[in-house]
Amino acid sequence: MASQQMLKFVTVERGMPEKREADVRREDFKEIYAEYADAKAKEQSSRCSQCGVPYCQTHCPLHNNIPDWLRLTAEGRLREAYEVSQATNTFPEICGRICPQDRLCEGNCVIEQSGHGTVTIGAVEKYITDTAWEEGWVLPIAPAQERTESVGIIGAGPGGLAAADVLRRAGVQVTVYDRYDRAGGLLTYGIPGFKLEKDVVMRRNKQLELGGITFELNCTVGEDISFEDIRARHDAVIIATGVYKSREIEAPGVGAQGLVRAIDFLTASNRKSFGDAVPEFDDGTLNAEGKRVVVIGGGDTAMDCVRTSVRQGATSVKCLYRRDRANMPGSQREVQNAEEEGVVFEWLSAPKGFVGDPVTGVMVQKMRLGAPDATGRQAPEVIEGADYVEEADIVIMALGFEPEDLPALWDQPELPVTRWGTIKAAFTTGETDLEGVYAVGDIVRGASLVVWAIRDGRDCAEAILQKLDAGAQIAAE
Repeated sequence: MASQQMLKFVTVERGMPEKREADVRREDFKEIYAEYADAKAKEQSSRCSQCGVPYCQTHCPLHNNIPDWLRLTAEGRLREAYEVSQATNTFPEICGRICPQDRLCEGNCVIEQSGHGTVTIGAVEKYITDTAWEEGWVLPIAPAQERTESVGIIGAGPGGLAAADVLRRAGVQVTVYDRYDRAGGLLTYGIPGFKLEKDVVMRRNKQLELGGITFELNCTVGEDISFEDIRARHDAVIIATGVYKSREIEAPGVGAQGLVRAIDFLTASNRKSFGDAVPEFDDGTLNAEGKRVVVIGGGDTAMDCVRTSVRQGATSVKCLYRRDRANMPGSQREVQNAEEEGVVFEWLSAPKGFVGDPVTGVMVQKMRLGAPDATGRQAPEVIEGADYVEEADIVIMALGFEPEDLPALWDQPELPVTRWGTIKAAFTTGETDLEGVYAVGDIVRGASLVVWAIRDGRDCAEAILQKLDAGAQIAAE
């Protein structure tokens, strides 16, 4: 009987949750997809072919047991589906919303390859965990036994919080230090509400706090507390700061008023959604309302900026990217959403300089794709004589992020870093050359996906637990 619930991809078409109309959704910061109804979630889950070798699971950084929780959902066993999902993913309701499923699980779905349309894995994942919250199945962490050891975690983003969750469930005493006034890192202040509504993040933060995790917020390491003090307080320290330093551009006109960094623009917008006082938003510096906006960059941060600008009431929004659509690093789904909302993409276009102070335009040089570069991608080349000026009142630089100089900021010259400035840490464990110091997420990988930060945090926590257990065993002998 149970097997009859599955393998319906031949007769049942792929169906995403209903997407709000562009003219409606561009007026607010609410998530653009509606919730699945129970029957729809079961229907879409039943399309899973239950592969013997599930590529969706293989291509998920967390190796989530996707076929099993799809089957449980199709059979109406939602609480079991949630338990299976939660076993490998600390924040499934967040990954279900913001993971680029088109590049990971869904992009490698076997029935997608056979032409039947992928299973809507992300939407089902979101539905399962949202239902778990509504039904009261998501409970505060309650360790079976408390331990005396403690771990300090610097950074309350997804990597740090994932590590905190695993350690706390094992009874370890955990303190998370973060420079911001709310936990969540980029989940809170970087990602806009139309992709991840903030009550979803705050709800998870509260669950971690109720489970006994201590948060030291508004705490900047190197200013409010030294790195050495944190090491002295704890048996192990995890560095999970992420990468927040914006990549700069060298061109005539840089420094003009009206050129703003993506992280500043997005943070200001998210703070306004919390009701915070944001003077730079109120005075127009970080507000796109009534302005011609040009965003430079082609990643997901650039997509967040263009779609935020639309919602703030920009008169026009354009995105400059030096390669073509096929070579864009951001999610194609996000590009489509942005186009539906009125964003214009100027492909094969790169900034050459900026006009005016305050800025009135971007000097644009047109490009073509030439021979492949070292990564195998076709390198953009300038088309001589094809320059023009794109008018703009505000230019948002979304060129990516680099690590801050932590050895200097924290007065830790012995903290090992790579030539890119990321922390040098062991693969899977996150262990550094400093005794008891670990590092996870973007500060090790460079700017990457939330799901990889969660994976790193979980792996690192398990490695620390093994080390603590080994130390306890030696002490007992």
